[in-house]
Amino acid sequence: MAASLSGAVAVVTGGNRGIGNEIGRQLAARGLRVVLTSRHVDQGEAACRIINAVHGDKRATTFKLEVTDGGDIQALAAHVAAVFGRLDVLVNNAGIQIDPKGSRALNADLQTYRDTFETNVLAPLALIQALLPLMKKNGYGRIVNLSSGLGQLSEMTSGTPAYRMSKTALNALTRIVAAEVRGSNILVNAMSPGWVKSDMGGPFAPRTLEQGADTAVWLASLPDGGPSGGFFYDRAPIAW
Repeated sequence: MAASLSGAVAVVTGGNRGIGNEIGRQLAARGLRVVLTSRHVDQGEAACRIINAVHGDKRATTFKLEVTDGGDIQALAAHVAAVFGRLDVLVNNAGIQIDPKGSRALNADLQTYRDTFETNVLAPLALIQALLPLMKKNGYGRIVNLSSGLGQLSEMTSGTPAYRMSKTALNALTRIVAAEVRGSNILVNAMSPGWVKSDMGGPFAPRTLEQGADTAVWLASLPDGGPSGGFFYDRAPIAW
């Protein structure tokens, strides 16, 4: 699959830093042309310069995207269509965890839920709606939603309720979209990167960015006939 993806196009949201940037770096190393979206163009450009310095070409580019802004999403779709004429991979990486420390479902501010769902669930849905036509045009696509083990119903407990619920909802979205595009050679999966050293995970997390990104890159590179509608950790299926 890696060879057939040389020259393919990927969009990675929140690609200027952390796990998103590492996913973009690994995809570029496999020959993909990667659009790293960022809320701040200067940060996106800086991330692209590092990737392009390794490969000696403009394999990585950036595009300004606030994932909760519908206008930005439509502009991204128009940009990808005009510049590349195709889209092969969408990685919905951008997300937030804004539950106050010690937050519990019964005392959490409802606005925290609204803001979290807007970014972690509705934004991936809007991006899929906007970009899926480019995948359907070429009869090929891989969509990867970055979820979390904290969203597993099988392991659900208290703490960070807005974040947990949003990732559970993202998992449901993954299943729904996978069912709706079945038979189109567009594979849709969710994955958990684990607890990773990043701005969100903090310095004491046990996993590296490379480890956190690996499963997303694997899912983005699945061969035709690969799994769809699944939830994965370290390339293995896990319980919902």
